[in-house]
Amino acid sequence: MNKIKTDLLVIGAGSGGLSVAAGAVQMGAKVVLLEDHKMGGDCLNYGCVPSKALIAAGKQAHVLRHGAQFGVANAEPQIDYAAAKDHVNKVIATIAPVDSEERFEGLGVTVIRERGRFTGENTVQAGDTEITARRIVVATGSSPFVPPIPGLENVPYLTNETLWDLRDLPEHLLIVGGGPIGIEMAQAHLRLGAKVTVIEGDKAMNKDDPELAAIVLDRMREEGMVIEEDALAEEISGKAGDITVKAKDGRVFRGTHLLMAVGRAANVNDLDLEKAGVAYSRGGIEVDASMKTTNKKVYAIGDVAGQLQFTHVANYHAGVVIRSILFGLPSKAKQGHIPWATYTDPELAQVGLTEAQAREEHRDKAEVYRFPFHENDRAIAEGKTTGLIKVMVVKGRPVGASIVGASAGDLIGVWALALANNLKMSQIAGMVAPYPTLGEVNKRAAGAYFSPRLFESDMVKSVVRFVQKVLP
Repeated sequence: MNKIKTDLLVIGAGSGGLSVAAGAVQMGAKVVLLEDHKMGGDCLNYGCVPSKALIAAGKQAHVLRHGAQFGVANAEPQIDYAAAKDHVNKVIATIAPVDSEERFEGLGVTVIRERGRFTGENTVQAGDTEITARRIVVATGSSPFVPPIPGLENVPYLTNETLWDLRDLPEHLLIVGGGPIGIEMAQAHLRLGAKVTVIEGDKAMNKDDPELAAIVLDRMREEGMVIEEDALAEEISGKAGDITVKAKDGRVFRGTHLLMAVGRAANVNDLDLEKAGVAYSRGGIEVDASMKTTNKKVYAIGDVAGQLQFTHVANYHAGVVIRSILFGLPSKAKQGHIPWATYTDPELAQVGLTEAQAREEHRDKAEVYRFPFHENDRAIAEGKTTGLIKVMVVKGRPVGASIVGASAGDLIGVWALALANNLKMSQIAGMVAPYPTLGEVNKRAAGAYFSPRLFESDMVKSVVRFVQKVLP
């Protein structure tokens, strides 16, 4: 048996694990990285990257169908679903070298392509190698959660992992789950020519501001999507090409393909965490604010830590633990400034508190300021006027922002910066945005905060009149 001693052992080569490994080795630490599946993890191979590539294909088809408003004749696109998947694979292949085993070995990381299992508080077995590490970071991510719905085990179904192997466009895609994954893939497939029915046991996009989520869902229904809410799947039956989902209230839905998109489950199995004294549950590994587990030599980051399940969160966690592990400095993770986006058309993005949360937490101290996209000149020029920004403010500082509209995922960055640095609304209002851009939406929202204070204030008017009288 091979034995290795190292400063840092990283289990999992997804976004978070790779960020830790790359940062640590380049700052002088000895690093071992374990990965028994694909380098790059879920984000590169099954999640963020392929989904956005397929969304882009669907958006291109949609553009061709809707050119008349710009003086360009509408055209029904000739869609080759297999070619769209080739585009997806090409995008993955283009990005993959950055996450590759070869690159990390070139940086000086010892990469072992085996599953790791704890054998003690700071020892891990990986194939025929035993690694002893001063510190260990578990970054094993998450996998699609498949609920135990009666009959599902006898029916062919897809997840976000297996969807990418499909080469023929589904005639009628049933999607169980109306969260970000389900909704994004629903719109992409609808625009690529499939019939789509979304079956959600609660309300679709129920973690987002309901007013803004309704704008997205209304657009999808206008495009022809069927969205069935309060339809808890109770039984699934059928065979390939003819699948039936029965809801608890008796509604029945039939389609040719089934995509299960009801959430994610932390990858905690087969790690033998008990042998290291690491506490965990179905929701993930138990961590404190510094991302340490119940074993102070072991950290957990990203999806497996049971917090917000986004790639950028895993990368953020990586920075937190690097500070602690490499420099021995106190470092804590926060969640209040973490943004997220759903990449539908229009996009929906959020950071900090929603309107409902702000009013509940801050009561009458919470103020909400809005600005619609249909008053933005760039949105008007490009026909992207469906949208709205809401900024929640307490004592002159933003505590949250919700945006629905074109490029919402990009626009939310300003407010993520504001929350991360405790900025005031005056500092956002002081920003000069180039004209005409969608970025002016952010400045106008900040301006909405000051407008009543400047233009509706009797005191301000009195001061202005006095100054005008005394000026030479």
